[in-house]
Amino acid sequence: MKTPDWLASPWRRRLAVAVAGALPVLAFPEPSLWWFAYVALVPWMLIVRTAPTGRRAVYDGWLGGFGFMLAMHHWLLPNLHVFTFVLAALLGVLWTPWAWLVRRLLAGEPTARRVAAALLVLPSGWLVIELVRSWQGLGGPWGLLGSSQWQVEPALRLASLGGVWLISFLVVAVNVAVTVLVAIRPARIPAVAGLVTAVIATSAAWMWSPRPDEDGLARIAVVQPGVTKGPDNRFAREEALTRQLAGQDLDLIVWGESSVGYDLAERPDLADRIAALSRETDSNILVNVDARRSDRPGIYKSSVLVGPDGPTGARYDKMRLVPFGEYIPARSLLGWATSVGEAAGEDRRRGSGQVVMDTGGGLLVGPMVCFESAFPDMSRHLAEDGAELLLAQSATSTFQQSWAPEQHASLAALRAAETGRPMVHATLTGVSAVYDPSGDRVGSWLATSESTTAVYEVPLADSTTPYVRFGDWPVYAALLMLVAWGASDGVRAVRAVRVRLGRGRTGPPPPAPPARTSRESPARPVR
Repeated sequence: MKTPDWLASPWRRRLAVAVAGALPVLAFPEPSLWWFAYVALVPWMLIVRTAPTGRRAVYDGWLGGFGFMLAMHHWLLPNLHVFTFVLAALLGVLWTPWAWLVRRLLAGEPTARRVAAALLVLPSGWLVIELVRSWQGLGGPWGLLGSSQWQVEPALRLASLGGVWLISFLVVAVNVAVTVLVAIRPARIPAVAGLVTAVIATSAAWMWSPRPDEDGLARIAVVQPGVTKGPDNRFAREEALTRQLAGQDLDLIVWGESSVGYDLAERPDLADRIAALSRETDSNILVNVDARRSDRPGIYKSSVLVGPDGPTGARYDKMRLVPFGEYIPARSLLGWATSVGEAAGEDRRRGSGQVVMDTGGGLLVGPMVCFESAFPDMSRHLAEDGAELLLAQSATSTFQQSWAPEQHASLAALRAAETGRPMVHATLTGVSAVYDPSGDRVGSWLATSESTTAVYEVPLADSTTPYVRFGDWPVYAALLMLVAWGASDGVRAVRAVRVRLGRGRTGPPPPAPPARTSRESPARPVR
């Protein structure tokens, strides 16, 4: 396929691909142009399909992936500096096979059969990329394409069926169909059929997917102290705000991540002050301790439940740490990151398992810490273990002026819709948010400019969503689809090679020797 003139310059093409890869970020908070997600990949695919060779398509995939990861994590630049570009370049490699598939299926004037395959294979390939990069060692599932639909009710219904994975599959499939409609008009029939199928499937999920059966209310208070200097000032501000909650008939008070900067066993005075607040408000308080433990080596981030008599013994140690922020992967090789940015000088320690806590009044809560709210499997396991309310204690004060706080707060809507459990996202400095079991917002967000408390009446539910019951089935289906297509494409390739070999002979085949009849006698030798 001929490359358009405006892409003839190598540098112009490289820049265009990187910018095209970055476009999906506009569908996420803070811009929140959710509808743009359904066309955001079109420019990228339009460029890749014109690649003259598979090698060029692979290069376009890497550049687009680099642009995507850099745009999604641009708020890290003030802290990691040049290392942000290194991480984006490394993770961009994940999109190289996907770009090869785009060219393989959409280059030139593909048949209707190839377009139909593209509508299934390309979303499946994207889903596998999201699965691989969801591993915490590669940065975790921040910026999954389906997460951009956190405020769209039909998409939240899809999340209850197949998690954020099913939404990502739908979004990419729509992008493929639009790409075909724009650039490959002869194949518009399967593209239109794909769009109609997507609309019907989404409408059916919206209308007929089971809704959570709400059963009671819980009154949850969030304490957001705002930006303060030092752990002592932060604690004093949290203490003052919590006193204002006395007489509110609360089931639980939640403080944000790193709300206590000292181990409570080493500082019994702080434990006593929190216990006094619990007696004054007649509610247990879930704090978050970020400190070196006295009973074991290392620094932990831990959710600790404190009651009128002090710590209750319910404790959850954070399991999935933020790469470079809380630990450095392969520190012996990448430890130099501390010299070019604000990477972790000492690795935090990991917890050994998730915990469901009884708040004392019969309410079962499943705590997570910050980055962990991005992982669909963690909230799903908590729901399986009986949690009635999901909690995330977070702190994004380092990125206060960026898009990160809004993006982080939006993730709780997906986790609530996936599990059919309400979720509280409590932060030190905003954005704090609460969602009901369907993923709809409860009350208003606490913005990054606020230092305050808020009380939410949170509906509870005890039903089980299909996603909790069946898990990450869209990912497994995507893997099977890729294997099936690969096998089918391999068989077609072998057949094509055989046909070419058969046609490649020069001249007619040599004549066969005439058959000898029974009347013929062998020739006599000449004497």
